[in-house]
Amino acid sequence: MRRLALTILGIVIFLMGALWTLQGLDLVGWPDDSFMIGKRRWAYIGVLVMAAGLILVWIVRRHRHER
Repeated sequence: MRRLALTILGIVIFLMGALWTLQGLDLVGWPDDSFMIGKRRWAYIGVLVMAAGLILVWIVRRHRHER
């Protein structure tokens, strides 16, 4: 159960980073009042957050196969 929760958390973190990246690149303008839209800094931060989400999922899945 814990592995499932961590996998879901990793996916959510990845998707959040993807949204931040797209907002920073001005490809997504939602929500309209977001301070991240068109700010390249948030594109870089988003990529890092996406990587963190992928790493979390990878660690959880790797740990599952070691048992």
